[in-house]
Amino acid sequence: MLDFAQDTSDDPTLPQAGSAAAVSDQALLDAYSNAVIGVTERVGPAVVRVETGSKTPGARQRGGLGSGIVISPDGLVLTNSHVVGSSRQIRLRDIEGIVTDARVLGVDPDTDLALLRADGSRDLHYASLGNSQNLRRGQLVVAIGNPLGFESTVTAGVVSALGRSIRSVSGRTIEDVIQTDAALNPGNSGGALSDGRGRVVGINTAVAGIGLGLAVPINATTRRIIGALMRDGRFHRAYLGVAVGPRPLPPRLAEETGRRSGVEVVEVFDSAPAAKAGIRPEDLILDIDGSPIRTAGDLQRVMVDEVIGRSVAVKIYRNGKILTLTATPAKLQV
Repeated sequence: MLDFAQDTSDDPTLPQAGSAAAVSDQALLDAYSNAVIGVTERVGPAVVRVETGSKTPGARQRGGLGSGIVISPDGLVLTNSHVVGSSRQIRLRDIEGIVTDARVLGVDPDTDLALLRADGSRDLHYASLGNSQNLRRGQLVVAIGNPLGFESTVTAGVVSALGRSIRSVSGRTIEDVIQTDAALNPGNSGGALSDGRGRVVGINTAVAGIGLGLAVPINATTRRIIGALMRDGRFHRAYLGVAVGPRPLPPRLAEETGRRSGVEVVEVFDSAPAAKAGIRPEDLILDIDGSPIRTAGDLQRVMVDEVIGRSVAVKIYRNGKILTLTATPAKLQV
């Protein structure tokens, strides 16, 4: 007699093969959905539509449209500078359809950030700022925008890359940009990129390709910029007065410093702080005040308001020798 395995797949009284895995998968999906729903409910009401242009009743809207995120109960709104442009006539529309006039406190095109102040004294829903430096690749993020004014758009995905660089509208490089596969919809620029706990870790700024979005990070530098926009209406940057390009380090120097690249001085501008410090073309800048300078972005990153008018140590490589010069960066005039 031959024994055949009995098919028990239709018998509800017997445990089914793969049932535990199915339950586990469903639990994971429920946890994922609950996380996205929680972020949406927490952050969504703080995301507003930003309208620029004419406020004349009946006039056709000729300005730009984007999103913004309310970051304080008294109506501070963070968005992209390219959303605001040169307009000073701003209206905010929340998810309930309530329209509020706003004024521009300041813009920083170099990082594509703008800070607005909503008029009126009514309390607004607001979101908390997080810290993008705590992000990890593969981490859940949720992108929320308000392009339609009455209903937030929500997409979820993961952090697909960190440390990206993009060119701002001013031509300056924005560093430490977050790349995510959470799709960005038209009008989502200026909206919130939040982590799974509902903390805003980035401001959505651009579409990098199909299924890829980029966000300006919320980090220590961004917080300084926000403070400066509140206080002065702009963020001051330091000026050394050099044009630089990448250059591989000579083998001996690479072994000595433990790095492969630095930046070569291509040009020193007349009467600039670099010229006064004795920096010359073909010098290789290794570090400034102990911060390694491997790329032009590294040099840009250390030229912030904190070093304006302060002496900094510039370590260079010239004619086979390492020298340390002292420079005093000036305020960049734009």
